[in-house]
Amino acid sequence: MQSNDHLSQLSAKLRGELHFDNLHKAIYATDASVYRKLPLAVAYPKNKEDIKILIAFAHQNETTLIPRTAGTSLAGQCVGDGIIVDVSKHFTNIISVDKEAKTVTVQPGVIRDDLNRFLKPFGLFFGPNTSTSNRCMIGGMVGNNSSGTTSIQYGTTRDKVLALKTILSDGSEVTFETISNERLISKIKGNTLENKIYKSIHDELIVEEHQIEIKKEFPNEPIHRRNTGYNVDGLLKSSLFGGLEPNVNLCDILSGSEGTLAFTTEITLKLDPLPPTQSLLVAVHFESIHESMEAVVVAMKHNLYMCELMDKTILDCTKNNRKQLKNRFFIEGDPKAVLMLEVSSDNMGKTKKLALKLIDDLKTHKFGYAFPVLKGNDIAKAFELRKAGLGLLGNIVGDDKAVACIEDTAVEVSDLPEYIAEFSKMMEDYNQEAVYYAHAGAGEIHLRPILNLKKKEDVVLFREITTKTAKLVKKYGGSFSGEHGDGIVRAEFIPLMIGSKNYELLKRIKHSFDPDSIFNKGKITDAFPMDQSFRYKVGREEPTIATIFDFSDSEGILKTTEKCNGSGDCRKSVEAGGTMCPSYRATKNEKDTTRARANTLREFLTNSNKTNKFDHKELKQVFDLCLSCKACASECPSNVDVATLKAEFLFQYHKENRPSLRDKLFAFNNKYNQLGSKFPNITNTILQSSISKNLLGLPKGRSIPKLEKTTFKKWLSKQSTSSPSNKQVYLFVDEFINYNEVQIGIDTYKLLSKLGYNVLTVQHEESGRSLVSKGFLNEFKKVANTNVSIFKELISERTPLIGIGPSTILTFRDEYLRIVDDKATAEKLAKHCLTLEEFLSKEIDNDQISPTLFTTEKREIKIHGHCHQKSLVGMRPAFNMLNLPANYKVSILATGCCGMAGSFGFEKEHFDISMQIGEDSLFPKVRNLHEDAILVASGTSCRHQIKDGTQQKAVHPATVLLEALL
Repeated sequence: MQSNDHLSQLSAKLRGELHFDNLHKAIYATDASVYRKLPLAVAYPKNKEDIKILIAFAHQNETTLIPRTAGTSLAGQCVGDGIIVDVSKHFTNIISVDKEAKTVTVQPGVIRDDLNRFLKPFGLFFGPNTSTSNRCMIGGMVGNNSSGTTSIQYGTTRDKVLALKTILSDGSEVTFETISNERLISKIKGNTLENKIYKSIHDELIVEEHQIEIKKEFPNEPIHRRNTGYNVDGLLKSSLFGGLEPNVNLCDILSGSEGTLAFTTEITLKLDPLPPTQSLLVAVHFESIHESMEAVVVAMKHNLYMCELMDKTILDCTKNNRKQLKNRFFIEGDPKAVLMLEVSSDNMGKTKKLALKLIDDLKTHKFGYAFPVLKGNDIAKAFELRKAGLGLLGNIVGDDKAVACIEDTAVEVSDLPEYIAEFSKMMEDYNQEAVYYAHAGAGEIHLRPILNLKKKEDVVLFREITTKTAKLVKKYGGSFSGEHGDGIVRAEFIPLMIGSKNYELLKRIKHSFDPDSIFNKGKITDAFPMDQSFRYKVGREEPTIATIFDFSDSEGILKTTEKCNGSGDCRKSVEAGGTMCPSYRATKNEKDTTRARANTLREFLTNSNKTNKFDHKELKQVFDLCLSCKACASECPSNVDVATLKAEFLFQYHKENRPSLRDKLFAFNNKYNQLGSKFPNITNTILQSSISKNLLGLPKGRSIPKLEKTTFKKWLSKQSTSSPSNKQVYLFVDEFINYNEVQIGIDTYKLLSKLGYNVLTVQHEESGRSLVSKGFLNEFKKVANTNVSIFKELISERTPLIGIGPSTILTFRDEYLRIVDDKATAEKLAKHCLTLEEFLSKEIDNDQISPTLFTTEKREIKIHGHCHQKSLVGMRPAFNMLNLPANYKVSILATGCCGMAGSFGFEKEHFDISMQIGEDSLFPKVRNLHEDAILVASGTSCRHQIKDGTQQKAVHPATVLLEALL
């Protein structure tokens, strides 16, 4: 272990950052695998010189460097006790593209999907397509030799790598690319490390005995997904080593080497023309896994562009995922397996014939019971369902999890039915119901046993099942690692898979590149034990953690955090769409991801010795930039609701650490607004002053919402009773509308009344939204209990409770259910608590509101969705509501999070981040709107942020619809 003095000295030399605090160590102790190793430090190098400094430090201090991009590795490649070198923040440039040569050069931190968005105007794309493509990076794809769904047409990453600029273990810069055999001979002469590497490769592979041993033991040649050990068998293509090609490229072994041989700084890739545009997806349903495997052999004779499998376990997980539920539209009955078979051409007529021919062939062989054919955007939805499979496995409640250990096996397609049959029999012998999904057309099925790695007996099974599966794969001449790499979980089995002689050859190659083992030690060669260093201590006594929120749906708060499996969906770029995670998008710091927050909370709840395990400054730091947007509650495949975790953390943290005056002012803003509204002019003047802003820690550039002269409740008290109607609704008067935006409340009341509804109100409590956001959960519980008691006899399907602001009314359907005493009543009530948009959309569907009531004038309507609205409801109701006027052209803007998030944007230290989040997506779209377009936003915070960030006005949908009434 190096001293902090040494690390401080190292930090001073770097242009980038070096962190060796407990928080960063905890965040980077895990990837998407089952392993945990606390690193020595975490580096964010800014340039090549920083990497050379890190290499020198590793030599001098006998430590190792673990390269990392998105950290979605499933085999433990990105964990270690050395220095994690994260290139995802600064090495993110697309350097050049050559349209004629069909090549592109990038730095390793470029995201795969971002690259393809850049390449699309050139008519080109990078083919390999992983399930993590919206956040995985090219450097990681090279390190793993990633493949994904497209490999049956476009090959693996290794097939696309033309050149790699690297820094070797001695700090020298070397480019590896295709060279002639003659050039290789000249390179073995000399004393540089590069010369020695070429000489080692030459001297090893020119030996005929070695060539024979490699061909005998390495995976069968037709298996293009082959990532077991170093790809030395690929180098045998050279005529120097018994092959036919006049050249050699050491990128063939660097690709898939998991950063153990050299540190890559630039990557040149071969590209393909954009794929055919006229595609159809045949989603074949099966009664058994075995039947689907037999069908693969037939289907693969049809030049498919995709052949992917989802089993019942994966499909069942999608039933409980808010985002993926809508993507199940094509599922018929309860299939044990579904094969997604894509055919494609440049002519839809031809594509239809291809699909019919495929279906006829499968039916002739009596495979499948349903054959829905999808096209257009429906294919993307189905593909999204498939891609979510990996993360969705984290939804299994409890300690039993679908464990990644044997999930990467690949065999020849013709061997697939027999191999899977034997595997299934083996699983039956272990009383296991494994998970089957993914790349059937490439002979690779991601197989996962269900194990509890907190139990000693299951850890024994972990090794036993992995060992037996390795032997089974070897029997079929397969590759134990098809695309996910060896890492920690499979490196131990490389000698079994390729033979001990070939394994010794790999060790010698590793030594020639990296004699002191400073690059990712313990991966591929000299492997770490595969059944040690787990995320969870084996046989541990589970800590009992009392919470005020009810986390019983996940068996407690600790298991709620453990649902985060590290898949890293929270790291997707702004261009990928969605909302999660707004603060990460602004900072690009792993610390600010949903994953980091869940993992850090897990780390301290598990390992803290304090009585109050929440009392850690590291937790305060990691939650600091969480906007509580709730995007993670729907966009995270495991539905890890970090907003709720943050509220619970703040509540527990405040027991030992007093909340600030500002926190109290925000939390109890309803009470203070009630006092201030007695003298609104004086209150507004005081709050807008720079002295008050400075005193309260508010940013100078932020306007403060003004109190209205008359509250909405006071206005309501002066209204005559609505005319009798059998259409009756209750209106929830939220605290923000009541004091700050009274006109919107009036517009909502008038709209509902003019549509024929008897609008009723009662004296009720505030929603409690501000109390939740600041962790004042005792007070929130009182509010929630009171509101449930008030409304329980009033609200029903016939008399719903309508909310004006999404965040306030949706509290009834979200946080209330986790905290109230009478949960059964709260759940019943929640079913009938609706946003205004939801209510009117339902009424439209029930033919209760006619478009003839509204203007026929043309208007262009652009909707920005509130984060809670998007997460818990979706935007379809708002779209339906605003489409009532026949000639209103309505569209939903892809604007992500506005960045305000209640009090977050009003806090001085968060103001810049708040505005950056707005600039990431929302503000540019607002500024580019046509001057006649009407911008609609349901959220109070959203409207305020738009005003401060763009000086433009957004209106509530109630106002738009009221003005459209005839």
